[in-house]
Amino acid sequence: MPIRNRDGGGFTLVELMIVVAIVGILGTLAYPTYAGYIVRTRRTEGQVALIEAMQRQERYHVQHNTYAGFSADDPGSDGFTWWSGANASASAYELDARACPDRDIAACVEVRARPGTARVDARFRDPDCGVLTLDSTGRQGAQGTGVRCWP
Repeated sequence: MPIRNRDGGGFTLVELMIVVAIVGILGTLAYPTYAGYIVRTRRTEGQVALIEAMQRQERYHVQHNTYAGFSADDPGSDGFTWWSGANASASAYELDARACPDRDIAACVEVRARPGTARVDARFRDPDCGVLTLDSTGRQGAQGTGVRCWP
């Protein structure tokens, strides 16, 4: 029985399986890089929200000679936003403000951005930096061990 040569175009099953395997390997290699970009982008969202909240705190301090504490439980009536993004459910960080450690709130305020709480996107995690902080003296901090938590 002679072996016939295929005249028709197309791919064999083996060729298709090789292509699927290559695409799978490339996807496996690319996903961690993509996930890292997403975390860094969301971290920038938190940093921007902290800077904006601190600017509002400084305006408040000029008008009232004290800083204002706020949180999701008590947002206050002074226009402080307790989330970092366009709305609470799409935000990566929950914001709050409190007196700096060992200081009175009239003299110093610390604004915190906590990632992935129940009130914002609970799926978001930032294991490198964790909670981001900014205080009225200009100190930037992070709870995690990441070295590049602030630019």
